[in-house]
Amino acid sequence: MLHLTTGRLGSLLSRRAVVALSCSSVKMSTHGHEVSEQADMSLPMYWDRLDTPLPDKPYQDTLTAADKSLKQKEMGPWTNLSKEEKLALYRLMFKATYAEMRKPSSEWKTVMGGIFFFIGVTGLVVLWQRFYMYPPHPQTLDDEWKAKQVKRMLDMRINPVEGFSSNWDYEKGHWK
Repeated sequence: MLHLTTGRLGSLLSRRAVVALSCSSVKMSTHGHEVSEQADMSLPMYWDRLDTPLPDKPYQDTLTAADKSLKQKEMGPWTNLSKEEKLALYRLMFKATYAEMRKPSSEWKTVMGGIFFFIGVTGLVVLWQRFYMYPPHPQTLDDEWKAKQVKRMLDMRINPVEGFSSNWDYEKGHWK
């Protein structure tokens, strides 16, 4: 029950946002005597949503002569209606079917493109910082320096019982 109430609240808020955006296209003048149109939110509105299967009003309010005759035919037995007429009646009431509403969009491609773009820009910034902002690596990180340091530690027999030098075979001259 709470989920249904939350869905209706979301529906109401989204309707207000849509109406507010659609009203912004109306010509508004601050210097003249024109007044902008305001939408009456107390009137029923049409909205396609999966969580509210029956909108407040039908999709098409104004009916043509063919639509009116089809609505009259709807009052009779539905076995007399063809498949095309049933689909036309459905389209008078609803803009999209559940399958059309649930159809996945390709918006994920745009999102992933944006993510990869920003990752690329970040990588370029990090690369620029590495070349132009940070100082060069100290000589103690070179492989040659590390090899000399290991040789010096082995010559000094640092921690020969359980430590670094315990893994070196001094008689044969290689690692155990």
